[in-house]
Amino acid sequence: MEQRAVGRSGLRVSRMGLATHTWSRETDADEAAAQLVAFVEAGGTLVDTSPAYQGGAAQRVLGGLVDELVPRGDLVISGCAGLAAVPGVTDPAGAPSTEIRWTVDASRRTLMRQLDRTLAELGTDYLDIWSVAAWDPQTPLEEIATTVDYAVRSGRVRYAGVRGLNAWQLATLASAAPITAAQLPYSLLARGPERDLVPAADHHGVGLIAVSPLAGGILTGKYRDGVPADSRGADEDTAAEIRDRLDDHADRVVDALVTAADGLGTSPLSVALAWIRDRPGVAGMIVGARDMGQLTGVLAAETLELPRAIAAALDDVSSI
Repeated sequence: MEQRAVGRSGLRVSRMGLATHTWSRETDADEAAAQLVAFVEAGGTLVDTSPAYQGGAAQRVLGGLVDELVPRGDLVISGCAGLAAVPGVTDPAGAPSTEIRWTVDASRRTLMRQLDRTLAELGTDYLDIWSVAAWDPQTPLEEIATTVDYAVRSGRVRYAGVRGLNAWQLATLASAAPITAAQLPYSLLARGPERDLVPAADHHGVGLIAVSPLAGGILTGKYRDGVPADSRGADEDTAAEIRDRLDDHADRVVDALVTAADGLGTSPLSVALAWIRDRPGVAGMIVGARDMGQLTGVLAAETLELPRAIAAALDDVSSI
């Protein structure tokens, strides 16, 4: 698997990264172990996690596999902090809710507490990439910037990043702290970042890591004939998010993907991933898989090179 530099830094990551957001929920520990081994054997290095994934359970699963199955030095582990758990609310009948809600909190106290907890759960002394998870208007910029700088200088963090920030937020923080990477939703159905965030990242030497590159599975073509029973669109927690995006524009993009895939003898998934992989400024992308079957399909995209004419046609049909 090809390795790429992240922005104007010395950090190199596999251009395809492995997400862990389903681990311990839809993906058990044995399946996670099989995925991690297959990913590394394919040349992958970038593995993404978060304390928000099942309240830290995904991190604990990953921590149980690092060094046990894969040497720590073979991985570029990406984590984050800045989302604080809010206790479950009580429903109208008076029963306590088990649902975990999250609120933004990028205070020094929360950032450092979550970083240290993540390191403990992963069983490692450092994170390769550690990101501020969201913009926090309640915490002074100087406090966030000095905390990021301290995390790097203390050795807990090799490179700092951000997640989900818009262009002016990225530019503001990158001017005050050593920001190397920016994770952002970016796909054929989410091209908004190209207007200002991509140029801002380039100006500050920040590398882009695309998340949700398949737009929640829409770009695989699985929703062309309805909502599969085992899909995110059928899950009551994510159904609204998926169905709100199933519009005429999405239909046109998916139809173009299917046509391109048929002509290339591959899958719409591979075409969609190859397209985002080759966008300017993109160092890598994070892709999740519930099982080995899905991961095998994802890894197959690594070898696909899109002809310029097809890439240009997808640019046209996906532009808004």
